[in-house]
Amino acid sequence: MLTQISVENFKSFHKMTKFTMISSTKIRSKTNHRIQVGSHTRLLKHAIVYGANASGKTNLVDFFRFFKATLETGLPVWSARNFCRCSEDNEKKPSTFEIQFSMDGKFYAYGFSAVLMNRLVTGEWLYELYQNGSSRCIFEREHMSKPELDQSVSLTKEERMRFDTYATDFEDNMTGLFLAEMNRGKKFPADSNLQVFQTVYDWLSNHIIIFTPHSRLTNFQYYYDTDTLALINDLIRTFDTGISSIRIEEIDLNDLSKMLPEQIFQDVKEKVGKHMSGSGVTYFRMSGRTGNSFFNIEANENEEPKITTIKMRHGKSIYDFEFRDESDGTRRLFDLMDMLLMKQDDTVFIVDELERSLHPKLTERFLRLFDEFHEDDRTQLIFTTHESSIMDQELFRRDEIWFIERDENNVSSIYSLDRFKERYDKKLSKAYLEGRYGAIPVFTSFAFGKGE
Repeated sequence: MLTQISVENFKSFHKMTKFTMISSTKIRSKTNHRIQVGSHTRLLKHAIVYGANASGKTNLVDFFRFFKATLETGLPVWSARNFCRCSEDNEKKPSTFEIQFSMDGKFYAYGFSAVLMNRLVTGEWLYELYQNGSSRCIFEREHMSKPELDQSVSLTKEERMRFDTYATDFEDNMTGLFLAEMNRGKKFPADSNLQVFQTVYDWLSNHIIIFTPHSRLTNFQYYYDTDTLALINDLIRTFDTGISSIRIEEIDLNDLSKMLPEQIFQDVKEKVGKHMSGSGVTYFRMSGRTGNSFFNIEANENEEPKITTIKMRHGKSIYDFEFRDESDGTRRLFDLMDMLLMKQDDTVFIVDELERSLHPKLTERFLRLFDEFHEDDRTQLIFTTHESSIMDQELFRRDEIWFIERDENNVSSIYSLDRFKERYDKKLSKAYLEGRYGAIPVFTSFAFGKGE
């Protein structure tokens, strides 16, 4: 589970900024919104982030996007001007990114620093954290030196030699991360202490799932499974979208080419071809969507791929509706339902503009369903929003509500509602819109000139 993030000199975050999921010890309400981790730590299941336009909400989401992108492929080219441009000095200063999290009953801090303008990694580290406040280094890497494994990590002679070889080979790599390198085709015995490199990498890569307003999900197996399709039909009807049923229909390659933009169609064909030729894979399935289409491809060795899509019925109409026929709000619900149906333990969902294209009541309905579906799961939901109607202590705890505000230099600061000592019967949305907590737009006057 996510414990805390730290970021410095990235987009609108100038000085070191921390965002924590550790619950307040002062709040006694909604104890089911906390999860006990270890003997002393309770982590929150939600974080709701409010702020005016351009306050830095999306930049908080971009922290996670940037972190995962760098872990996967090294410092992205597009990151070169993502340092905080409030000061000319920041161009040459390192930016810092760190995620603290719990996994298998242990706490870790993994992070790196980089001069973004030069696409140059200047540091990388992995620590195990203890609840008494102490920590143990697992490995560190400083600018222009090879990664060093801490002496406290016990290895066999052969494992130590393997690590030294990998570290030496990586010494000149200034754009990539060593944690990623230790996960490229390398296998370690199940009882090896080097396994920590792979378990940490797996959590960061696969257990932080990001949704932005333009996300296109790539895993829709729920829509092509008979058992869960019935559940989806029940779910979509509860949202009052007008859809009475969803079914699967087989289409051919020509139909798919008409559904998808040319470049996406070619990318899909290439991806299927790579998985089915020379990789030893005998079965392959891929799902995805664009703004107007839903598709699934299943391929068995020596057989033509099977391509399917979904069709909807509305009310008592005898006609089928395609995904592109649905409203933006309905299509958004299809995005969000994936979060309800995914049953991967210890997952953090990061959502930008959760309420996009949704009626406030639909947003509230989704949030209540999310809690129902994940009541017994170690699942966290962090989202940005403008929707003040859900700022309700019946829905969330005070320490789950956050605000981002920017100053006159366009520098963002983030703070929790818990710092304001509010009564439990306080109408929070009204107080927020009145400006009590900040993080709302501040308008200046404008006079229209009148022509003669």
